[in-house]
Amino acid sequence: MNTLVAVAIAPFGVGDELAKEVAEVVKVIRESGLPNRTTSMFTEIEGEWDEVMKVVKEATFVLAEKGIRTEVVLKADIRPGFTDTMNAKVKRVNSIIGE
Repeated sequence: MNTLVAVAIAPFGVGDELAKEVAEVVKVIRESGLPNRTTSMFTEIEGEWDEVMKVVKEATFVLAEKGIRTEVVLKADIRPGFTDTMNAKVKRVNSIIGE
C-alpha cells in the first residue's frame, strides 16, 4: 500500500552542528531508490509501507550503530489507490492558490 512519510532522523545530545550526521542519514535515504525529497526539517520518502519502513530503519541505524543516541520524528500518510502523493499534494495546493 502506498505510503508517504515525513521523517526527521538526527543525533541527540551531540552538539550544535548536526549537518555531518544528518548528511549520513540522507545519503542512505537517497541511495534507497525510493522517491524522496529533503527540506530543512524533514525528508519525505514514498513507496510501499515495508520498503519505506526498511529505509527509515536503515537510515536510523546508520547513527545508532555508531553508538549515537538517535531521535526519530515520523509522520505517515497511507492512502490506498494513490501514487506520487509527494508531488500531487503540492500540485493541488499550488493550483488552488494560482501558482
